[in-house]
Amino acid sequence: MLLGASCGVRGQVSGGLGGEIDALSIIRRSVERDWTDFTARTNYTYQQEIVERQRNREGKIAHTGSQTHEIMILGGRPYERLIAKDGKPLPAKEAQKEQSELDRELAKRQHESPAERTKVERQRADERRFIREIPDAFTFRMTGSETVSGQPAWVIEAEPKPGFRPKRSAARMFQKVRARIWIEQGTYHWVKLDAQVLDTLSFGLGLFRVAPGASLHFEQIRVNDEIWLPSTVEVQADARLALLKKLRAEVDIRYSGYKKFQSESRIESVAETQ
Repeated sequence: MLLGASCGVRGQVSGGLGGEIDALSIIRRSVERDWTDFTARTNYTYQQEIVERQRNREGKIAHTGSQTHEIMILGGRPYERLIAKDGKPLPAKEAQKEQSELDRELAKRQHESPAERTKVERQRADERRFIREIPDAFTFRMTGSETVSGQPAWVIEAEPKPGFRPKRSAARMFQKVRARIWIEQGTYHWVKLDAQVLDTLSFGLGLFRVAPGASLHFEQIRVNDEIWLPSTVEVQADARLALLKKLRAEVDIRYSGYKKFQSESRIESVAETQ
């Protein structure tokens, strides 16, 4: 069961500055302070490995595949370059294609006008604006505190709030998801998340549907004692593509090799603290 038993803490715990702090206040503050430190991530390069496993009707693994990307900073924004498939480096021809695409994108970003860069940032901010509806979309309950990556974190359960009316289409999913959230007490970042789909989720004009029971696990680690960065994403779901093809898949994403990106285009290694 995704949401565990209460640890005996009802709605409030002692705050770091004295007095009591309730679950909703913590959630509101985390959303206001960039709950995943999205902006600060552009200061780091890293590798991302995506492993996908598809299962047959009997539940046995029918196919496994993986892709590894190098995430670098081009023109102040992240860029993904495919560097391996199924644990093997790309063949020379594919590697050259990826390099050519990188060169074109670098040239494009180097010649962007200030107005174009501002437009990109505004689009990114607009895409993430639905996150601000989280405090209104759920009923929150404090269940205690735990240590994540060496740091104390509040543990909060979130249940969909009856009657919630989303302002943005992306926020509609909140009506069909329950979650347990770990929020680091010092910075209010979401350092771990377990979520479960309660009702069918539809994407892409309804052509891709995720069945109830799908689960998501997300976790971050403290890097260089200055920032929280993703370490793991795990997804298990039964889905239907184009209302015809049924998929039973598991997706594991692992992040590694974090290096701090310097403005003078030099990259420095930093230690990871787990």
